[in-house]
Amino acid sequence: MNNHSNGKMSMFYLYSRYERFWHWLQAALIVCLLVTGFEVHGSFTLLGFKRAVTVHAWVGVAWLVAFAFFVFWVATTGEWKQYVPTTKKMFEVMRFYAYGIFMGWPHPCPKTPDAKHNPLQRLTYLALAAILLPFMMATGLLYYVYNDWAGLGLGGLSLSAVALAHIIGAFAILIFLVVHIYMTTTGHTPFTHIRAMITGWEEEKADVPEDWEKRTA
Repeated sequence: MNNHSNGKMSMFYLYSRYERFWHWLQAALIVCLLVTGFEVHGSFTLLGFKRAVTVHAWVGVAWLVAFAFFVFWVATTGEWKQYVPTTKKMFEVMRFYAYGIFMGWPHPCPKTPDAKHNPLQRLTYLALAAILLPFMMATGLLYYVYNDWAGLGLGGLSLSAVALAHIIGAFAILIFLVVHIYMTTTGHTPFTHIRAMITGWEEEKADVPEDWEKRTA
């Protein structure tokens, strides 16, 4: 949807190298985990069960390490502020995605270096990073150390319950991935947001937009 067809476009730097690296690394790891995980679950055959289990386990460990680095980066650079929930303009954003986007309305919360995520994105990404991903890591680790449950004092757990919880989480991540891919196409061109996550440079109408979070009117 082209919301800027009548204005001159300009560029401003929005995503650092690490942000872009983390974004695409996480995307690759999640896709790999979904593919191998659903194969282990018996949804299809691609690598073979044994190889899929091995790949899934190693990629899961890589994801844990990468996520730890991301948490450290967010905490030490001040980028954690980008994920602080806010209700400001929440209704406007919901209305925009419900029908305004199909009518060519400008986004009520344009991206800025100090506010890269709109209110809905903040809630979604915070829930993903603080709840869903740790949940998947915890249930995945429990599944991985199943043979040691008794020694760890976890003999009372149900393997089927852990497996069910893990697969439900996997479907939640898959839904997020599909919606996220769709949302990347809602810039003024279908590839604007994707290009920004590759180059770091966001394309917007005129100069850098005013920070919607700090705007009083």
